[in-house]
Amino acid sequence: METETLPPGPPHRWARDYLFDVCRELGITRIFGVPGVNEIPWIDGTSYPENGVEYVQCLHENIAMGAAMGSARMTGKPAILIVHVTPGIAHAITNLFNASRSQFPLVILCAQQQNALVVQEPLLSSDTVALARDYCKWAHEMKSEDDMKLVLQRAFKEAMAPPNGAVFLSMPWEFTMRRIPEGDSINGITRISPHFGPDPAGVRDLADRLAAAENPIIVAGDAVGLAGAWAELRDLAHATGAPVLQQTLSAVANYPNDDSHWQGELPNNQAGMQSAFHGHDVAFLCGFSNQAQVLVYKPSDGPLIPDSVSKLYLSNCIWDIGKNYYGDAALFADVKVALPQITARVKEVMASSVAQQRNDTLAAQAEDRKEKWARYLDQAMTQDNVWAVVIAAALRRQIEQLQLQRDFVYVHEAISDPSPFQYLLPYAEPTSYYCVGGGSLGWSFGATLGIKEEERGWQGIGTKLVVAVTGDGSALFYPQAWWTAAHRNLGILYVITNNTEYHTLQVGLGKIVQVYGEALGYDWTPRTMNPGYLTVRDPQPDFVGIAKAMAGIEGKHVEHPADVEPAVADAIRYVLGTGKSFVLEIKTVGLSSQEEPPKTDEDGAVAVTPSLRKQPLLDMVHSGPKSARQAGDTALIC
Repeated sequence: METETLPPGPPHRWARDYLFDVCRELGITRIFGVPGVNEIPWIDGTSYPENGVEYVQCLHENIAMGAAMGSARMTGKPAILIVHVTPGIAHAITNLFNASRSQFPLVILCAQQQNALVVQEPLLSSDTVALARDYCKWAHEMKSEDDMKLVLQRAFKEAMAPPNGAVFLSMPWEFTMRRIPEGDSINGITRISPHFGPDPAGVRDLADRLAAAENPIIVAGDAVGLAGAWAELRDLAHATGAPVLQQTLSAVANYPNDDSHWQGELPNNQAGMQSAFHGHDVAFLCGFSNQAQVLVYKPSDGPLIPDSVSKLYLSNCIWDIGKNYYGDAALFADVKVALPQITARVKEVMASSVAQQRNDTLAAQAEDRKEKWARYLDQAMTQDNVWAVVIAAALRRQIEQLQLQRDFVYVHEAISDPSPFQYLLPYAEPTSYYCVGGGSLGWSFGATLGIKEEERGWQGIGTKLVVAVTGDGSALFYPQAWWTAAHRNLGILYVITNNTEYHTLQVGLGKIVQVYGEALGYDWTPRTMNPGYLTVRDPQPDFVGIAKAMAGIEGKHVEHPADVEPAVADAIRYVLGTGKSFVLEIKTVGLSSQEEPPKTDEDGAVAVTPSLRKQPLLDMVHSGPKSARQAGDTALIC
């Protein structure tokens, strides 16, 4: 076959080249998407080396959206996604929702049908702006080809402005092909510094209230991790002696898990959240964005954060301040700038002996937690089936032995049993950990692609080893991502925990029955606690086989605890040595393996698997009744 002779460079400049001007200005080197006819002028631009941009081809827009999100999180820059008219943005909408809840900087370009034709309701066309608007900082459809420079500059400015977010632009596709003069380009992109400080009087007020607290608690939200403010929040936690809980479904690691003040994430149920704040008189809500991450809520049981708790806010997002609760003090500022000022004031007015006593207690509790988890791991190794803690411990040992602490990213969609991975893995920076706050499933496979495309992230974390741990229910959404992983030669380790059921929904069913089963006016119970629609069997998917058939990716099945660490070690060596992806499918046991799962355990807690029932709490401060603060609380996600 003769090799096609390609022109050395673009013969002209077209309006589509404004986008590549922006990419050069911001150092953006990739565009993500699924090819469609309308997008070809943009995609064609990536074929010219002069533009310095690669096109990352995916097989579904939601995968492409997930990949763009992964890239954006690592680089800290806006990622670009191009979607195909109405079906394109519709396919991507669930990950756009996830992005909106976790402050991902994205610019989504929708190749709309021709401007003169849109009014006639042509093929594929609709009001795409209306589809995207609820989940974007700004959504706009161009009506004039002369506006392209203006809207692109505004779009990227807005995506980067604090707090970061997604922007959606619908562009009639013929606009991209308009010839422009050689010297006509975008001059630059306005950049607004995120590092803005607080009002000094407000700092004194908030700090004095925090220092005077009898029993303070800190909630670390995503604004902490996204600002790279671990050290600053740790200084404040030690200055006050306050325990630190992360917001539920944190998008990054918002507090170092090797610090004694770390207590895991807030529970995702009403009673658990209330218990976490019980006994505390003051809560410092630091960058706390997603404040109501529960699905089952009973108003008569009271608010998630009790009224008796004084709320103090610090955030770079005005909307999140006082969103659900009145704040006795509130600061609008960058958390990394404001925290040292708060800490300095606390140290001025608070007796250090009080903080030290609290710190000593937390240190002792952290040691107790460490011992309990060691015993729990020993117990797990004697079981007939694999518990998540065995997988997490194996990953930790391999990461430490290979000294990859600053060269790995963990992608977390193990929603049935998150605690072992959040506690045991050695995270070096907030972006060592990747999740999303929206709760819509199936995002992790796409995210791994964008993360692995970037060699090193803005917080100094490398991507030599990217590991995704994903439940079987989540893995079934978008296995097409494996094609892109193979096509792009991306070496990623996929660990699939397969319990052949939607375990979080099994637990969710128990929670619904617990809350509403005997509630006045409801008295609802299901026909069975073991419905077939909450399982994935008959036939049972073989993920190793799917990966092999989809993309030629190798894999292995694992069923016994003793086989986990050798399999993990071999898989990591394979990924690092070959630069290719690998799938480990690990069999776990779910609730539906029982003929009729009980509604509750013997102590009143919602029924869970033995691995969760015996799992120690991460939060050692708020022991509470197990029915309220159940070990292994899982994210209830639809």
